[in-house]
Amino acid sequence: MKKILFALALLISVNFSFAQDIKAKKLLDEVTAKAKTYNNIVLDFKVAVQNLKKEINQESKGNVTIAGEKYVLNMMGTTKIFDGKKIYAIIPEDEEVTISSPSGQDAEFTPAKMLTFFNSGFKYSWDIAQNTKGRTIQYIKLSPTNSKDHRKEVLIGIDNQTKNIYTIIEVAKDGTKTTIVINSFKTNQPISKNEFTFDSTKYPNYYINKLD
Repeated sequence: MKKILFALALLISVNFSFAQDIKAKKLLDEVTAKAKTYNNIVLDFKVAVQNLKKEINQESKGNVTIAGEKYVLNMMGTTKIFDGKKIYAIIPEDEEVTISSPSGQDAEFTPAKMLTFFNSGFKYSWDIAQNTKGRTIQYIKLSPTNSKDHRKEVLIGIDNQTKNIYTIIEVAKDGTKTTIVINSFKTNQPISKNEFTFDSTKYPNYYINKLD
């Protein structure tokens, strides 16, 4: 009798877990579908990177305008413009502009992909819900399916009402924790037709470094 009860309990547990995983995937699909309806997205965000063992504790703020794959990212004194082909990294402190094709991290994790990167390469599980500033933020835990992935897990916090991402928490295998909090999420803003075009005339005294 005990064996039967144990088997039933195990079956119920497995079925509940499977149902929760489906529920998590459904919510992420809603986030992706919602993001695709926007002509553009303008975000103000904060990034915190911590690793106590490596004595890393950094915080920075930034903003980004996204339309399709194109973007303008301002962060840590650098502006990055991606016009769909090239990345223009503008560094006023050095009076330098570096022009390159997307590669490495710039190709793997772009601002646009930040809103959809979770669509493949992960297992999904339903996590906690928190009340943040009067909003219900539902967390989904992502576990990488590739053992070579440097990430141990990723938590995505989703605004239950808007279906927009509020926060992304990445925990690396080396203990580094990166937290992105989106303080302002605006969509379909009036932006210039030249928003994603690099204009060299604005930087007459800058050194132009073409990498390819």
